Amino acid sequence: MSNRARLHARRKPGALIGPNAVLQAVAVMEERLGVAETAAILADAQIERLPTGEHMIPEVEALRLHRWLAMHDPMGALVIAEESGARTADYIIANRIPRAAAWLLRHLPARFAAPLLMGAIRKHAWTFIGAGVFTTEGAWRFAIDRSAADDSIPPPDSLFLWYAAVFTRLYRVLVAPDCTCRMAEPEQDFPPRRAYSIRRAA
Repeated sequence: MSNRARLHARRKPGALIGPNAVLQAVAVMEERLGVAETAAILADAQIERLPTGEHMIPEVEALRLHRWLAMHDPMGALVIAEESGARTADYIIANRIPRAAAWLLRHLPARFAAPLLMGAIRKHAWTFIGAGVFTTEGAWRFAIDRSAADDSIPPPDSLFLWYAAVFTRLYRVLVAPDCTCRMAEPEQDFPPRRAYSIRRAA
């Protein structure tokens, strides 16, 4: 598939992502907000049934979940996004990365492990980026651009914080335990493109 075809496919409505974008968030929501409040948010988000975990899901379900969670509990949404992002990374490490590859990454120096990990993430970015576009600058910087996603409503900050949490846990477990992924301060409200950097403690 050509680059032009890939970009066109990303623009089309109905983009799919992995089910853990919803499943892990709901698990944290039930722990922090309770079953009843979580059910109310799911109803507002028009999620009648939770994913089975066996198939990709429409990206719009995760977007609606983040939006309605932010409306119900703006501050709590950020905490839930961070925790569910970390749990999603744990699931990826346990179920999507071959054990031999995970062992190798853990035992390589960070300067070698980071490019390998980022390369693998870039290859599979379609499973979590949905209609967005994922680009990298080396092994320690990346950006998520939703300007071509035709979002009717800009995604809330909690969604972009979720991405940072996923990367923080992946890098801490597989590259070095002092890694932290941070989103650059946006220059405007609700920018469609967010830039991230992964840094190590001094």
